[in-house]
Amino acid sequence: MTTVVVVRKGGQVAIGADSLVTFGDTRLSQRFEANEKLFKVQAHGGPSYIGMAGTVAHFPVLRKALNALPQDQLRLGSRDEVFDTFTRLHPLLKETFFLQTKEDDNDPYESSQFSVLIANASGIYGLYSYREVFEFKEFWGIGSGRSFALGAMHATYARAKTAREVVEAGLAASCEFDRNSAAPINLFTIKLKGSV
Repeated sequence: MTTVVVVRKGGQVAIGADSLVTFGDTRLSQRFEANEKLFKVQAHGGPSYIGMAGTVAHFPVLRKALNALPQDQLRLGSRDEVFDTFTRLHPLLKETFFLQTKEDDNDPYESSQFSVLIANASGIYGLYSYREVFEFKEFWGIGSGRSFALGAMHATYARAKTAREVVEAGLAASCEFDRNSAAPINLFTIKLKGSV
């Protein structure tokens, strides 16, 4: 899997990810392939950075699907906008990219099958399989290394000066202890709307 983290602190948001891809017991490091787990989209209201955990097939599909939406429909500036955008995206994922929507016989809704973190000038958001959206006040993580990252970010958050520092601490811990996460890391920061 992977580790992706987002942080909001000091007038900025930051998103970061490790760069290791795994296939069962096989590891594909940055040395052999440019494993970019974060991508940028030009959404209505400004750029957003997207990071995802799950099967490798999700990465090109979600990148292409989001970029196929007209910019006025690609809105990621609030919980409701994220929910509406991914609800609009779901039929496209099924019809164009052949998304398999069933996870379990008792699914309450069709699943989108992924976990996503979003960082932009309005804040940091998490989106899960049934299009549940969370807006995080401080930090969050997804992927196999998230427990290590969350612990390190919790320990660092109060004394760190910037969101970037907290992301770096979280990813350093996940790369050290999670067998499915490895450096180098990719990291982006954005100034929060209304911050000086």
